[in-house]
Amino acid sequence: MSVADAVGRTLAELGVAYAFGVVGSGNLRVTNALVDGGVPYVGARHEMGAACMADAYSRATGQVSVLSVHQGCGLTNALTGIAESAKAHTPVLVLSGDTAAGDVRSNFFIDQDAAAAAVGAIPMRIHSARTATADAARAYRVALYERATVVLSMPIDLQDEDAPDPAAPEPVAAPTPAGPSPESVAAMVRMLSHSERPVVVAGRGAHGAREPLRALAEATGALLVTSAAGRGLFVGDEWALDIMGGFATEGAADLIRDADLLLAFGVALNDWTTRGGDLTRHAAIVQVDDRAEAIGAHRPVALGVIGDAAAVAEAVTADVRRTGAPRTRYRTPEVRERVAAARYWSDQPVDPERVDGRVDPAEAINALDRMLPLERLVITDGGNVNCYAGAHLRVPDVRGYSIPLAFQSIGLGLASAIGIGCSQPERLPVLGTGDGAFLMTSVELETAVRLGMRMVIIVFNDSAYGAEVHLFPDEVPRMGLIRFPDTDIAAIARGYGCDAMTVTSLADLDEVATWLEDDSVRRPLVIDAKITGVASWMMARDSGH
Repeated sequence: MSVADAVGRTLAELGVAYAFGVVGSGNLRVTNALVDGGVPYVGARHEMGAACMADAYSRATGQVSVLSVHQGCGLTNALTGIAESAKAHTPVLVLSGDTAAGDVRSNFFIDQDAAAAAVGAIPMRIHSARTATADAARAYRVALYERATVVLSMPIDLQDEDAPDPAAPEPVAAPTPAGPSPESVAAMVRMLSHSERPVVVAGRGAHGAREPLRALAEATGALLVTSAAGRGLFVGDEWALDIMGGFATEGAADLIRDADLLLAFGVALNDWTTRGGDLTRHAAIVQVDDRAEAIGAHRPVALGVIGDAAAVAEAVTADVRRTGAPRTRYRTPEVRERVAAARYWSDQPVDPERVDGRVDPAEAINALDRMLPLERLVITDGGNVNCYAGAHLRVPDVRGYSIPLAFQSIGLGLASAIGIGCSQPERLPVLGTGDGAFLMTSVELETAVRLGMRMVIIVFNDSAYGAEVHLFPDEVPRMGLIRFPDTDIAAIARGYGCDAMTVTSLADLDEVATWLEDDSVRRPLVIDAKITGVASWMMARDSGH
């Protein structure tokens, strides 16, 4: 057995859930070994697309996925997607070929460890034939239990060496979640005793803590809300707002802004989530995270608690119930009505801009929200139009939402939609993207068609890099660099084998209903929505740009 075969077999036995990649000579054998070991594999058309697929799959499932790439240029092509994954703390294991030891004259040679570290990933490598399986197992465990993106470099000369017959890898024992100290629980309970308007906000680090956080909020009279990355966690709870930050409705923002105590679980509280601090300036903040470096990284906090979100919530709830009866606090009849009215953007009034041959994007996305099945996977791309899919489309639960914006890149949405679609094939992926972002990575339409993936892609087409149009209003006479001729995106999509339509009025959306009625269709529907040039409300409400 070669080293490449041994590495692939070991990772398959440890539990790699899915693999994505672009195969070259430097990663062919290890990828085949993964597939032979039973790991499903999707071949993308570009390495960045494959990276985004792996990132989205692992975000949705919490399982380790593999990104398989060729040495040198294969890795550099993937770096934007790897940076997105690393910044989001996604458990992705990148298997990258590497040049032979000392072959610094190779066209493929780069310092792969330095490249990985530069974008926030953890560089690791196969050191020898004797240690190959142990090296691979170590990389897998780091990805899984440190919620990290790991780049495992495999020199091509080592890959061809004979590996000792590997023993079956030892079971990967999950570490016990960190619990809170008695002092931190007591401090949280004291702060709650003085609070009249508490709000519990959860991020992606609290994905497994839905019921403990709901119980804590009930015991303390708190409202519930999530960051964008945690969206969907509290769907169905009558005291839950949909989302905090730039995507919040104004009614939701008012309720959060009026809080006197924010209990933040597994959430970064960055500028996007807090609207540059506007939503948190009047509240004391308790930040709970299992990573010490996350506490206070973006906002000053009154109390930092190191521990697992569910474990901390359970301990505080038990102490609150032990020391007294639950209080109503923020859960009054009047606030219940405000929460219900402010929860979803699709329920808010729209004052549409009327332009012949164009649709108002908010009005169009609200119509699609009512039309599309709720058993959906909502994905938003980067750019000024991210608010329309990202905020207006409702989601069924926390696994039904993917927002690949940790690196603030555009063009990651289409591949992310394919990745999350692989994780939940029973649901309909719905992507919102802009014309600029879509055209950057439209090559992955072929991947979706090849997979027979039923999905809806809404392209908000303003024939521009629209964020810059809105960010530099004084530069209107010099917008030629970021404005483009109208592109027939529907025709491009049909060329890849997709169904496609052009929307210039709300009446054109009737074609979507017709497409949805035929469950046998197993290919994407691309909607080229020619939108008005309205300024994005997201731009006006966020300071994180």
